[in-house]
Amino acid sequence: MRNVAVAGIGQTKFGEHWDKSIRDLIVEAGNSAINDASIERNEIDSLFIGCMSSGRYTGQEHLGALAADNLRLGHIPATRFEGACASGSLALRNAYINVASGRSDVAIVLGVEKMTDVAGDEAITSLAAAGDQEWEAAIGLTFAGLYALMARKHMHDYGTTREQMALVSVNNHHNGFNNKYAQFQTKITVDDVLKSSMVADPLRLLDCSPITDGAAALVLMSADKARAVENPVWMIGTGQGSDTIALHDRASYTEIMATKVAAREALTDARIEMNNIDVLEVHDCFSINEIIALEDLGFCAKGDGGRFVENGEISLSGSIPTNTSGGLKAGGHPVGATGVRQAIDIVRQLRGDAFNKVNAQKGLTLNIGGSGATAVINVFSTEGK
Repeated sequence: MRNVAVAGIGQTKFGEHWDKSIRDLIVEAGNSAINDASIERNEIDSLFIGCMSSGRYTGQEHLGALAADNLRLGHIPATRFEGACASGSLALRNAYINVASGRSDVAIVLGVEKMTDVAGDEAITSLAAAGDQEWEAAIGLTFAGLYALMARKHMHDYGTTREQMALVSVNNHHNGFNNKYAQFQTKITVDDVLKSSMVADPLRLLDCSPITDGAAALVLMSADKARAVENPVWMIGTGQGSDTIALHDRASYTEIMATKVAAREALTDARIEMNNIDVLEVHDCFSINEIIALEDLGFCAKGDGGRFVENGEISLSGSIPTNTSGGLKAGGHPVGATGVRQAIDIVRQLRGDAFNKVNAQKGLTLNIGGSGATAVINVFSTEGK
C-alpha cells in the first residue's frame, strides 16, 4: 500500500445559503480544493462524494455525475457514498483506499448537504431516516430524542451533570469564534446553554448542532504525485464499524461499539497507538455524543467523560484539544459534508494554518452516522507511514 497525501483543501462557509444550490456549493468547495492543491483538472482521475439525503432535501440525486460534470473533470469515475451523517468520511475512506492501493493517483473527495430548501419539520423528518424508520421514527422518536435517552442513561449511571454537557457546547463555541467558515462565530456560557429552550429532556437547544448548508473538499495524491506539494499532510489510517440501527437493540446506551471497532482498524492501519494522537475532531451532533466519544476512544474511562470535559482536558491548552474549529455545534452540520470538514480542520492543524493553532503532529477524526450505527475514523500525520 502506498503513502497518501492530502494536497489541497477547500470548503464553503457553513450556514443557511438561500441564494446557492447544491450544485453551487459543490463547485465552490471543489474549485477551492483544486486551486489549493495547485493541480490541473486533467490530473484528477477519480471523484468520491458523500451526501446523506440530497433527494429529500433538494430533489437532486446522482451527485457523483453532477459533481464531475460541473467541476469539468471529464469522464472519470465518480461515486456517491451514503452513511447518514458519516457519508463524508465514508467517501474519504474509500478515496484513501483507492489511492493507497494504486487504483488511483489523484482523487478529489467532496461532502455536501443542502438542508434549508425544506421546512424545519421536513428536515428533521429526513434526519430521522438515519435511524430505524419502523421502530423509532414512525412513532415520533427524533434524533434529539435518541441522544436524550443516551444522555439520561449516562447521567443515571455515571453522575454526569447538565453543566458538564453544557461545557462541551461552551468549548466548541469558544473555538468556533475565530473560524471564518463556522455557522456560529459566537461565544456562549454554561448559563446560556441551561436557559436555552428544551428540545428533548435533558438536551436543550444549545446542546444541539444546527440545520446547515455547506460543502467541503480535499485532494488526495499518491506519494509520487505529492513530491511537488510544498506542505503535504499524510492520511495514514482509516477504520469503519457498524452497530444495530435501532438504539433499543444495543448492548449499551452509553457507548458506541462501532467507534471502538473503527478505532482498532484505524490505529492498526496507521501503526500507532491512541496516545500518539495530539488533536481530535469528534462528532458532537449533541453534547452528550462528544462525552461518549472521548470515552469510547480511550482518552478517559467510561463514565469519566463529563469530568474530563469539566477539567478542561478538551480545551486548546488541554491534554487533547478537541473540535478546535468549533465542531458540529458551532461550525455547523451539513450532514454529508461534516466528515470531510473534520478532515480539513485536522489538516489545517497539521500544516500550521489552523484558526486556533495547537502543537500537533497527528490528528484523528470520528464521524458518526445515525445514533451510532456507523462510525468512521480517519487518521492524519505530518509524516507518512
